[in-house]
Amino acid sequence: MKKIEINGTNYEIVRNDNDCFNMEEISEKLTDYFDDYDYIFGDYAYEKVRLKGYYDSNNKKVKKINDIKYMDDYIENYCSFGAKIFLLKKIK
Repeated sequence: MKKIEINGTNYEIVRNDNDCFNMEEISEKLTDYFDDYDYIFGDYAYEKVRLKGYYDSNNKKVKKINDIKYMDDYIENYCSFGAKIFLLKKIK
């Protein structure tokens, strides 16, 4: 898996459907709001990227809405069919 650094934080690209991850675009969108999350999920809808933060299931801050084990439910219910998606995992 490819390792990258965005805004001083190290990540591993866990998933990158259709090679959609765009480092420049994500660097601009990834604000300090996402610093706390263990994973950053991104999907493209209408040529724009949407980001969502997820926690490991054993993180004390986890809730069902941001538990990584429910990411596939989010993709199925909130992403366009066949959407380009990527997943970054924070390297601690």
